[in-house]
Amino acid sequence: MRITSNPFTSKTFSNIWLRHFGKNSSPIVFKSIEGISFVKSWFPLVFVNTGQTHTKGVSYSIHQNEQVDLKNKVLLIYDVPTFFDLDFTTLNGSLQLRKIKQYPGFLIHLDKYTDLGHYMSSSFSKSSRYKLNKYKKRLEESFEISYKMFLGDISKEKYDSVFDHFKILLEKRFLDKGITNNNLDTKEWNFYHEVAYPLILEKKASLFVIYEGITPIGVTLCYFSETILFDAITVFDIDYEKFHLGSVTIMKLIEWSLEHNIKVFDFSKGYFDYKKRWANEEYHFEYHVYHDSNLLKAKIISWCIFAFFSLKQKLRDKNVNEKLHKLRFLLEKNKAEVPTKPTYQFSEIQQELNQLELVDIDFKKPPYTFLTTLVFDFLYLTNEQLKHIKVQQVKNDYLQYIIKGKTVNRKATITSITRSK
Repeated sequence: MRITSNPFTSKTFSNIWLRHFGKNSSPIVFKSIEGISFVKSWFPLVFVNTGQTHTKGVSYSIHQNEQVDLKNKVLLIYDVPTFFDLDFTTLNGSLQLRKIKQYPGFLIHLDKYTDLGHYMSSSFSKSSRYKLNKYKKRLEESFEISYKMFLGDISKEKYDSVFDHFKILLEKRFLDKGITNNNLDTKEWNFYHEVAYPLILEKKASLFVIYEGITPIGVTLCYFSETILFDAITVFDIDYEKFHLGSVTIMKLIEWSLEHNIKVFDFSKGYFDYKKRWANEEYHFEYHVYHDSNLLKAKIISWCIFAFFSLKQKLRDKNVNEKLHKLRFLLEKNKAEVPTKPTYQFSEIQQELNQLELVDIDFKKPPYTFLTTLVFDFLYLTNEQLKHIKVQQVKNDYLQYIIKGKTVNRKATITSITRSK
């Protein structure tokens, strides 16, 4: 499909990216290529597009009669989605193009669906729909849940507060997984923090937030063209794992997209099982390398770029990058930072509660926060509400706890406590 008003080639996105990654240089524009600008690479003859790998897909067009300004040059354009349907028939003369297949991408074409129910019934079996709807229903019954799409209007104070929670949730998520995440690198995170706010005010980006009370428990950064929603970064509180916040987020975003005439829901780059499960089209990102074929040096550089990124993708296909992220995590993280996880079992209370010597505790505060997941699992299994929950510890026994709801009581026995992976 053809795309106009690409948020990743907008003046706002490009200028802020140049401040963070382009050494405050001015963008370089070639008359031959419309829609994107470039910066000079450290490598001879090579120019790369502004945004580089920090976009979720750039679009551009080549002018047929104005390619003389690319003489003796090599252009590297990162992250061009194949579903953008760019026109390459205008290439002529000495300008040649190499396409390098990179990450897979996934999207949902929404234009044939009338509402969320229509999409769900067309995409999932009856049993799968029941499970997905149950997650959302249990979440809303157990907690004080609300949803907010910040698009076009948000105070800087509110924005900073949400972004602070966003980072906390990401750090918690990847600490639990035991791998590093590039988005949390200080330089990258500062860029996303600065660029998203003005784009939200321009309606080219949004923050979708799931609240429990006044606390964000799920945050998604989205970008927009006129008819495409790009799911850029999404995270949720891992304590709510039983409630599948990821699936709830996707359902709410699809529902919002259909109500606002969005035609494509793009999960963007990278393979994850959930993307495959929800999407109805798979595509690929490509790197495009243009070179002046009349200059031998340009041809050699172009081939080297092609060989380098092709090899990098082959290693990525073998999950070498994930292994490197895990290794980096092990080298950088202090073991004391890695959270502990209890394994446990629920059981009926075999004796009268008044016969047990119990001590009231607050599982939301140290040293009992490791019980949070356990309590939330109890809520999911019993249909109880958080506001009615009381947790007590059997005195002098750090492995046995009593969880009391409005109508259901259970004993929870900790069988082991281990560090996350």
